[in-house]
Amino acid sequence: MSPQLPSSASVVVIGGGVVGLATAYELARAGVRDVVLLERDALGSGSTCRAAGGVRAMFSDPVNVALGARSLETFRDFPVRFGQDIDFAPVGYLFLLSTAEAVADFEAAVALQNELGVPSRVIDVAEARELSPLVDGEGLLAAAFSPTDGHCTPESVVLGYAAAARRAGATVLPHRAATGIDVAGGRVTAVRTDAGAIRTGTVVCAAGAWSAQVGAWAGVDLPVTPLRRQILVTEPVPGLDPHTPFTIDFATSFYFHREGEGLLLGMSDPDETPGFRLTRSDAWLPRLGEAVERRAPALAGVGIASGWAGLYEMTPDHNALIGRAEAVDGFLYATGFSGHGFLMGPAVGEVVRDLYLGRETLVDVSGLDVRRFAAASVRPELNIV
Repeated sequence: MSPQLPSSASVVVIGGGVVGLATAYELARAGVRDVVLLERDALGSGSTCRAAGGVRAMFSDPVNVALGARSLETFRDFPVRFGQDIDFAPVGYLFLLSTAEAVADFEAAVALQNELGVPSRVIDVAEARELSPLVDGEGLLAAAFSPTDGHCTPESVVLGYAAAARRAGATVLPHRAATGIDVAGGRVTAVRTDAGAIRTGTVVCAAGAWSAQVGAWAGVDLPVTPLRRQILVTEPVPGLDPHTPFTIDFATSFYFHREGEGLLLGMSDPDETPGFRLTRSDAWLPRLGEAVERRAPALAGVGIASGWAGLYEMTPDHNALIGRAEAVDGFLYATGFSGHGFLMGPAVGEVVRDLYLGRETLVDVSGLDVRRFAAASVRPELNIV
């Protein structure tokens, strides 16, 4: 049975994906009493468990590199730290590059990553095809590869964090929807739910694609827009190399990685419009088919076994929103990861813990404050898929 709704809490976290769960765990582990997490549906049912499962530090922005690298440490040690196997496969990330501009951009990004301790490198087409044998190298100029990145199972990460948060003393409430936030005198005073109110002085918005609404409850503008992304899983692929990296054709965003005996694959749809659509559509399949036939033609005859749709939580510059609201005391936010919340979740939980405790954060996220948009100081991220 789920615990009863507490009448008060030190912190209420809204959102039961990996970011919210990691935050609740880190707060409780740090000794914060009466941490409550609210999730309107099953834990991870928003975007986390609909993710492709990729985990990486290959980004062009130093903050994103640092958040990704820190999270990778947690994913690697997850079974020991949390007692939960997450099927972490350190097979690497491979970006396939077909324009001189992309090569130059990735050369600069790799140089930055190396400075920050990430062992990525730019490689030639021949080596890229050795690493990912399904790739057709026609039209490619180079590739970028990081051997320490990979993929894991989001559902298992959710289970591990939820159990650890409860053990640490947090109250985790799935199927309990937040419905509003009370603010008085410029301060958070309560979070309302479908079962009553919780008095609190601090709320953390980790609601992913639904964060704009949560922010609006408190009068905080969070420019997060939902955008549907679709994923397919193939039937078994004969002779599939078990070490196939997470492979991305950067020009088209077509990607794939091993999933059991088959492949998980996807691609962005430039015709997709913002909205909360979670039903699957076939409109993107012709474009996906063209990308498959060009870049991995051996997959053209492989059947599709299953698939699903999820939501990216997009911001104007494709970078996260992490910080404290300026006008509402006690409102913290960690959202807008534009498709990378799962892979950054462990580090973000630590960052939000530090923000709440008023101490120096393990990664300087001051540049991810939502006020950057008002100041026109955006920091676009290159490596978005």
